[in-house]
Amino acid sequence: MKWLFGVLAAIVLVAAVVFALVLSGAIGANRPVGFQLVRAADPEGAPLTVAIWYPTNAQPLPTTMLGLTLLDVAPNAGVAGQSLPLIVISHGNGGGPGSHADTAMALAASGFIVAAPMHTGDNFRDESDVGSGHWLTDRARHIRATLDYMLTRWPDHPHIAPGRIGVFGFSAGALTALVTIGAQPDLSRVASHCTTSPEFACTLLQQAHSELLQGRDVPPLTEFAADPRIGAAVVAAPGLGFTLTPAGLSRVNVPVQLWAGDADTNVPYATNTGPVREGLGTLAEFHAAPNARHFSFLAPCGLLGPPSLCSEPQGFDRRAFHRSFNTQVVAFFEAKLPAS
Repeated sequence: MKWLFGVLAAIVLVAAVVFALVLSGAIGANRPVGFQLVRAADPEGAPLTVAIWYPTNAQPLPTTMLGLTLLDVAPNAGVAGQSLPLIVISHGNGGGPGSHADTAMALAASGFIVAAPMHTGDNFRDESDVGSGHWLTDRARHIRATLDYMLTRWPDHPHIAPGRIGVFGFSAGALTALVTIGAQPDLSRVASHCTTSPEFACTLLQQAHSELLQGRDVPPLTEFAADPRIGAAVVAAPGLGFTLTPAGLSRVNVPVQLWAGDADTNVPYATNTGPVREGLGTLAEFHAAPNARHFSFLAPCGLLGPPSLCSEPQGFDRRAFHRSFNTQVVAFFEAKLPAS
């Protein structure tokens, strides 16, 4: 029987070590942050799952899982503060509400309310809409539906200042964010670009058997409509930037903080961030992240993070980068969405 007790003791010890390591990787903040997971109506689709972070006076605990991410938050606690700015986050292709959890936490700890919808048809569970003609217009509609919910139907909506709204987007979410502030991507450019200059987006569309690669199922520019409620945007590693011409960016009239990773081979600067930066001109506050890969903009990984999303170039510290990145994102939104 001694051997049985020894085995059980070893199992308990291993479990305790793993639990301690998981707790040590929990994403927290320097001030208490509340958290909710809600369902928001989409008038033209299935209800949206939306993660919400906000300032609170309640005690946070590292007990809430969002996907593979452990959050140090106060679930369903009360909201602290009035006339708070609101930021909506659009995740990248195949992502989810937790893709930028640390950035959401940093914003909430600084007095922002943050809402991150899971894009139906383009998330880690379901990518059935990727590459379709309505893929990107649907994504932009999800942002509008999330804003509608947060400003009118969320029980704590009186805490929000309707005139202080921003959007954050990464990769496909970055293009989504740009659309919500006035950009009109010309998806007819996909076919020729992917023939002459194939890149990751082209591979993604090939895997999705997208008719865009044959110049079919292309939505008209008029289907990409801005949301005038949004007053500032942070855009990181924009995908499909080659679909944005100067004319397609001419309707953007709000300030944009634009980020690119120096080691990003998924969305090369020359065909993605470069055209966006050039088209936005003085509206863009540009930041280059030395040695950052495409997925370096995702929340730092814990023990369960997949290597494809979590590996970094030698010498690059994602956690250190995010401390600087989040500070600059918060500062930008504070400056561009000031209290009246």
